[in-house]
Amino acid sequence: MTEQSLFVLDLGGSAVKYSVWYQEELHEKGKFKTPKTFTSFLEKVVGIKERLAKKYNLVGCACSLPGTVNVEEKIIEGTSAIKYIHQETFIESLESCLGLPIRLENDANCAALAEVSLGAAKGKKDVLVLVLGSGIGGAIIKHGRLEKGYHLVGGEFGYMLLNEEQNFSQLSSPVALAKRVSERKGYSCDKMTSREVFDLADKNDPIAFEEVEKMFHFLAIGLYNLQMSIDPEIILIGGAISKRSDLLQRINAKFETLFLGKKQIGIRPNIAICQFENDANLIGAVVNYHIG
Repeated sequence: MTEQSLFVLDLGGSAVKYSVWYQEELHEKGKFKTPKTFTSFLEKVVGIKERLAKKYNLVGCACSLPGTVNVEEKIIEGTSAIKYIHQETFIESLESCLGLPIRLENDANCAALAEVSLGAAKGKKDVLVLVLGSGIGGAIIKHGRLEKGYHLVGGEFGYMLLNEEQNFSQLSSPVALAKRVSERKGYSCDKMTSREVFDLADKNDPIAFEEVEKMFHFLAIGLYNLQMSIDPEIILIGGAISKRSDLLQRINAKFETLFLGKKQIGIRPNIAICQFENDANLIGAVVNYHIG
């Protein structure tokens, strides 16, 4: 095929997803277990790229990955489950082995770019995206562009302190919720999943019910604080928990409780669910490539 296409990668702690962006759509989607070494990773992605290059005219590589992307220094700062991406030579080595120009961006930022360009926040200029999982990450879109901040940590919402001892991630992430319930029931900290906790809460298990209510209480507080600090048009919520049909209803119910009897409370957040799920990072990486 002579029409230009992009090789697209989404690096995650457990799996690497890949695809080809051709004629405004993702094609050839696949994934493989994240290699433990950089050498194994390079061998795998180069092999896939060479196979796809026989069918598509690949002119570049768009990549989503964890960590803080320092474009000027061409390094991935911070820490992540994929240690080798933080090597000083990672970007240069990947670009050289693929034989393609490469543009990279943080995975949460990619998800936000996908939603603003083609998804639930299309047409909006000031947007927050929160991804709830093992922690609470996210991204800030201001005036239609990513706002990374001076230290490149814009969107690291999970580190906000919501009381004297705990941060947003510890109080409101699904993984932290499961850990608290497991510990209170005398299990090992990784015994239960958040889905199991919600199922127990729905059956009126007292411990699970109390902890789920606590999670939503602090989630509402965190969302309100972000609304009053950054003042977005809309706040999108992603992660596996966003598939729960009652998520928005429960958050809005907590807003009602917070605002009850408070005349000078401020602006109520406008919240919605992310449109893209498994493909968000891939699509966002493509958007980032074209605006980079």
